[in-house]
Amino acid sequence: MSPTYETIRYEVTDGIATVTLDRPDALNAFTVTMANELIDVFGYAARDDQARAVIVTGAGRAFCAGMDLSVGGNVFGLDGSMDPTPDDLVDRFEDPAVVEGVRDTGGRVSLAIYDCPKPVIAAINGAAVGVGATMTCAMDFRLASTKARIGFVFGRIGIVPEACSTWFLPRIVGIQQALEWAYTADILTADEAKEGGLVRSVHEPDELLAAATALAHRFTDDRSPVAVALTRQMMYRNAATPHPREAHRAESLAMFRTSEGDGKEGVASFLEKRAPRFSGSASDLPDVFPTA
Repeated sequence: MSPTYETIRYEVTDGIATVTLDRPDALNAFTVTMANELIDVFGYAARDDQARAVIVTGAGRAFCAGMDLSVGGNVFGLDGSMDPTPDDLVDRFEDPAVVEGVRDTGGRVSLAIYDCPKPVIAAINGAAVGVGATMTCAMDFRLASTKARIGFVFGRIGIVPEACSTWFLPRIVGIQQALEWAYTADILTADEAKEGGLVRSVHEPDELLAAATALAHRFTDDRSPVAVALTRQMMYRNAATPHPREAHRAESLAMFRTSEGDGKEGVASFLEKRAPRFSGSASDLPDVFPTA
């Protein structure tokens, strides 16, 4: 039975999970509760073998209008009584006091998305500003409605980009474009975001989810869940290593394990001219990276 939440919905249809941000009356504004529920749902999707890919979208006319600034106290859910140091974010990274009082909620969500072994697609149906924009950077693809408006607007309210976007965004669009969007804090149309390389494709509103679903099926139908999951991990991790030798090490182990697993079925189905029947699971991947 799928989990139920207060601020989001999780549904699986024909192998594709849809996560819907579900505060439409508040334009799906981001809260600490939503952050915790998104972290939970991506952990659940990682283990859910019925879900081969994940689509994230918003209920109503917005994707996510950023942090809910109407709450009292520190609107970002942080504990202003603390005085954290850089060392605290290393030595006490998992300390509940640091997790709940210091660590950026959007970043915790982005790390959960990064850790999910399934392809993740953002279907940006409307306004996506602040964390509504940065959280999509941790997703693999961004499809946008013609009505979407995207903004990295942190400079307008005196804060900085978060949700690990200073790691993801320059890798997606390049450092110059990332800096321009962050410095100006402009609101981008879907076409401007596509021209800048953030958005893969732009669709009419009533065609957006169908396009995202069709793309998800291209990633998952007759594809090995293990091979797709390892490919996702290797692309992100190996691209950030200082030498291609590290990629070679991971790829060698991944090739060795898959050649003895789903690869056998893949070769057999090719030779027998039939659809493959892969039995591997993305929730049970071989170890191909050194332990930290």
